[in-house]
Amino acid sequence: MVTIKENIPLPVETWKSARLFVTDKFDSPPVILRIDDSIVGTLGNFSASTGKAKSKKTFNVCAIVAAALTNSTVLSYTVSLPPNKRKILYVDTEQSPFHCLRLMNRILKLSNLPTDTHPERLVFLGLRRYATKDRQKKIEEAILETEGLGFVIIDGIRDLAHDINSPGESTDLITKLMQWTDEQQIHIHVVLHLNKGDDNTRGHLGTELNNKAETVLRIKVDEFDNDTSIVESMFIRDRDFEPFAFRINTHSLPELIENYQPQPITKKKAFSYTEVSEEKHREALEAVFSIGEALSYGSLIEQLRSCYSAIGCECGIGKTKKLKQFLTNKRMVIQGEDKLYRHNKDFYY
Repeated sequence: MVTIKENIPLPVETWKSARLFVTDKFDSPPVILRIDDSIVGTLGNFSASTGKAKSKKTFNVCAIVAAALTNSTVLSYTVSLPPNKRKILYVDTEQSPFHCLRLMNRILKLSNLPTDTHPERLVFLGLRRYATKDRQKKIEEAILETEGLGFVIIDGIRDLAHDINSPGESTDLITKLMQWTDEQQIHIHVVLHLNKGDDNTRGHLGTELNNKAETVLRIKVDEFDNDTSIVESMFIRDRDFEPFAFRINTHSLPELIENYQPQPITKKKAFSYTEVSEEKHREALEAVFSIGEALSYGSLIEQLRSCYSAIGCECGIGKTKKLKQFLTNKRMVIQGEDKLYRHNKDFYY
C-alpha cells in the first residue's frame, strides 16, 4: 500500500539564489528602443509614457508599435527586436472593441501594412470588460504563452490596480513588471496619466513607476499650438535626447514635425527687493504706514504685500516675509519693545 503524504511544501529558492559575485559575467541587455542616439528601452526592463488627457499619448504609442512591427523608425522611435523576439503584445484596458480596432488600423497604416490581414507578429488584448483582478492574470498568461515575445505595451496600467494610491498594491504591480521583464527577457512599455493639476504621474503607482522605470517619456501639448504634441524625457537612465514634436495629419496619423523648435516662454523677471530704489522703498513704506504709525506683524505683512504691489513689485506671502526681514535689517522698519513695527524715516539706504 502506497502512503500519500499531503501538505508537503514545495522546495523554494533560498537567499543564496540571489547572491552575486564580482567574478560573475553578464551580457549587456540588448537595446530595442531608441530615440536618436539615446537608449529608451532594453530587454529585461520597462519604460513608460505619461501625459495629461488629450495630449495624444495613444497616438504616440501607436508610433512605437509601428516601429516595432517593422523593426524601423517611426516618428523619432527606432525599434530593433532580436530575430527570436519579434512578437508584440498590445494590451488596452480602456477602450471598447470598436475603438481598439480603429487603433489597430492606425498602427498598420503607420507600418505600411495591409489592414485586411492581421499581422502574425501582433497580439492584441482588449481588457476593458474584465474585472481588475482578472486583467493582470490575463496579461501574465499572454506573456508566458506567447512564443517569441519581445515587446509588450500596456495602455492603461492604472486599470490593473484598484487603488493607485495604495503603497502595497502599487509596489506589487511594479514588482510584477520587473518580474515579467526579467524572467521573460522582454521589454514592457506602459501608459499612465499625469495629474490634472500638476505634472506628476498619478498616485503612489506613478511614484513607484518613476523610481523603477528605465525611461519615463512625457507627452504634452505645445503651449502655443494645441495641434502639436511634444515628446520629452521625464526620467531617463541614458543620456537625454532633444524633444521632438508631432501633429495628427489629414489621415488621422501622427506625423513628425521636422526641425521643430519650441518657442521660448518669456517670463517676467521676478521682483527683487534688493534692486528697488530708495525712492521706491520710501514711497511704498509711506503707503504701508498710512493706516497707522505702529503696525502689528500681521498688518505689516498685509500692507507690505499690497503697497509694494501698487508700485509694481508683486510678491506672495513667502516673499513678503523675506521683504519684511530685509527692511528690518536695513533699519527701514524697526520693531519697538511693544512688538509693533514703525517706519524709520531717518534711515539711510
